[in-house]
Amino acid sequence: MIRHIVFFTAKSPDNIDEICKGLELLGTIPHSTHFEVTRNSKLDQISNEVDVVVYGEFADAAALQAYKAHPTYAEATRRVRPLREIRLSADFEAKEKAGH
Repeated sequence: MIRHIVFFTAKSPDNIDEICKGLELLGTIPHSTHFEVTRNSKLDQISNEVDVVVYGEFADAAALQAYKAHPTYAEATRRVRPLREIRLSADFEAKEKAGH
């Protein structure tokens, strides 16, 4: 399983709701096994710059690529890009815990 995590900062706090709304479109793409968009709770004592987090799980790299190639992905990008400052992304193979 591939875990896909993306962090966004908003150009303005006034943009956060619209960023979330645009990113929620991604949840309609059928290739993820789990998908969430949420505001950062900003509970960390050291760093709270991130405003919005996208978290998705994909069966494999091919499913993640299909997700990124979907037309809805391009539409969400078109809506969100003008509103966000920074976008940081990480993809990694999930490791199962022993006994699971």
